[in-house]
Amino acid sequence: MTTVLCCNDAARPHVLVIPFPAQGHMIPLLDLTHNLITSNPTLTITILTTPKNKPLVSTLLSSHPSIQTLILPFPSHPSLPPGIENAKDMPLSIRPIMLSLSNLHQPLTNWFRSHPSPPRFIISDMFCGWTQPLASELGIQRLVFSPSGAFAYSTMCFLWKETPKRENEQDQNEVVSFHRLPDSPEYPWWQVSPLFRSYLEGDLDSEKLRDWFLGNIASWGLVLNSFAELEKPYFEFLRKELGHDRVWAVGPLLPEDANEERGGSSSVSVNDVVSWLDEKEDLKVVYVCFGSMAILSKDQTEAIQTALAKSGVHFIWSTKEAVNGNQETDRNERGLVIRGWAPQVVILRHRAVGAFLTHCGWNSVMESVVAGVPMLAWPMTADQYTDATLLVDELKVAKKVCEGENTVPDSDVLSRVLAESVSGNGAEVRRALQLKTAALDAVREGGSSDRDLRCLMERLRFPLQ
Repeated sequence: MTTVLCCNDAARPHVLVIPFPAQGHMIPLLDLTHNLITSNPTLTITILTTPKNKPLVSTLLSSHPSIQTLILPFPSHPSLPPGIENAKDMPLSIRPIMLSLSNLHQPLTNWFRSHPSPPRFIISDMFCGWTQPLASELGIQRLVFSPSGAFAYSTMCFLWKETPKRENEQDQNEVVSFHRLPDSPEYPWWQVSPLFRSYLEGDLDSEKLRDWFLGNIASWGLVLNSFAELEKPYFEFLRKELGHDRVWAVGPLLPEDANEERGGSSSVSVNDVVSWLDEKEDLKVVYVCFGSMAILSKDQTEAIQTALAKSGVHFIWSTKEAVNGNQETDRNERGLVIRGWAPQVVILRHRAVGAFLTHCGWNSVMESVVAGVPMLAWPMTADQYTDATLLVDELKVAKKVCEGENTVPDSDVLSRVLAESVSGNGAEVRRALQLKTAALDAVREGGSSDRDLRCLMERLRFPLQ
């Protein structure tokens, strides 16, 4: 009888999914959850969320009613203003949210102990490293989900293991060498992970962060939103660094329905955007968007606005900032300005879009790669600098036009780059289409990401293999 129960449990493993409450982190992990339940409908999945974040999982829940939710109150922390539950409401620092979220350890333990059939696995975001000691305490396996690519994740492993220090604490340009990574990349201090730069040896909260990132390295497995053909050297590095082969590349993780609302409300409907694009020539529109977290200064906004005007290109600009004093949608024959969340997947996949001015956030990178759209790179923070290195220097599907969250671009230079990007002469266009083919091949049946997803599913059923 015991053997039969174990076999049934193996056939129906229970997985607890713990997202980090930031749109760029939640969206790909929810896409992964969709893929897991689609691959094995008998899988039992519980998603942890908080009251204000529950709407972000509603689309997934409506598609898969069998997925359960565990809604816990968002815990307080001295460094977090009351009422904040998502990084979009505190864009200048995610550290307080990480520290607050870790206080769910005990409520989760209590839930687990009282559950008649508790999870055997936790899949949690890389910013939820506190779930590693939780999993150890509960005697279950934890897998890290990285919404970043393998290159960026490799740099994080290096930083928190090696804890490099500056010789001159005042020198923001002092170079950090990631000497154990492929090709030994180097970055000035100001381009290194802001979370790591906030680390103070001996500080209680800083040491918690380091323990959590080291916990990521010690986890049972790692799942990344990338694909083997995109970052092969870095996947090889991670398998060697982690000391096992439980590293799965399952990307690009994207919605089946490109029209799906994935991050919030928009000032314009999808149909209106598509109708506007339908009137434009192939590959002649530049799409401009810097993600859900970046906040442009007045000077930066004006520089982009001037460059777009001088360039003469057709454009769609998704922005949180007011343009021309307009608080909602501003459209004319040449440009469409969208306030709030834009239907980015729809826009990038439209035949009229020929270039993407982007902050190089990994979700945007993946969406652009799948659409075959070359990028104009303006990395601003976090993993965006390593993403830009990959895109510009290694894959050569992007041109760097600016860098830094406070830098104001030269509008004359930017206008020329914008015009050139849709001239049809760039070698980046050909390489972007080749990369698109590789991305789509990866997720097709029998492709590298499809095989990794199947392997992951098998290991969830039989973790000791």
